[in-house]
Amino acid sequence: MGPGYFIIAILGCADGSTDCTPVMTVPARYESEAACSAAAPKALLDNSNFDFPSLLAECRREQPRAAAERDRDPPPVPEARRG
Repeated sequence: MGPGYFIIAILGCADGSTDCTPVMTVPARYESEAACSAAAPKALLDNSNFDFPSLLAECRREQPRAAAERDRDPPPVPEARRG
């Protein structure tokens, strides 16, 4: 699967932990799923201010964007100024 990292997604769920919606992503990155899982309970406590019956913290694997993918998007064109 190649190099990557894990992030913690906070999900807001309806009653019974169904119909979950992502409400935020914790900005930290973790090198392993084990490190992410160990940090998830604290991340959930620190980010429990969402109005849902229940919240979940879920570790998700992310792939870094390749340089070729970043270069595919053209740079923004500066706006011309008229004076």
